[in-house]
Amino acid sequence: MKKIKVMLLKDVSNLGKKGDVIDVSDGYARNYLFPKGLAQEVNEGLLENLKLQEISKKKKEEKLIEKFRKEKELIEKNTYVIKAKVGETGKLFGSITSKDVADIINERLKLGIDKRQVELEEPIKSMGEYEVAIKLHPQIVAKAKIIVEAEK
Repeated sequence: MKKIKVMLLKDVSNLGKKGDVIDVSDGYARNYLFPKGLAQEVNEGLLENLKLQEISKKKKEEKLIEKFRKEKELIEKNTYVIKAKVGETGKLFGSITSKDVADIINERLKLGIDKRQVELEEPIKSMGEYEVAIKLHPQIVAKAKIIVEAEK
């Protein structure tokens, strides 16, 4: 049984995902995958093109990671003060949420941090100093120093 290399053009269950280069039997490819437009035969030109795309993808990812590292440094070297209404016992009226943290960082640094990137276990409900994680990338997490003070 002769095997040939094909690149999948669509996800095929029990075989692979779009873009995967796999070995399949010649008959399976010619009678099923090719007629249904699920795969195409791999030749030298296609392999070279795939390698160039992979290199380009890695370079973009490296640039993105470098950008996020710079943003992390910028976030971590600043201290963010959030003023809130406080009761007599030092408890806040309401609470400081991840949206509030994202807003104060964006107001100061104009980075476009989304509230979903701010990792607060629970909203901040009292005055004090907090370290809040900001997930910029799966590999890069910045620690923002947040100070909650009483509004005058």
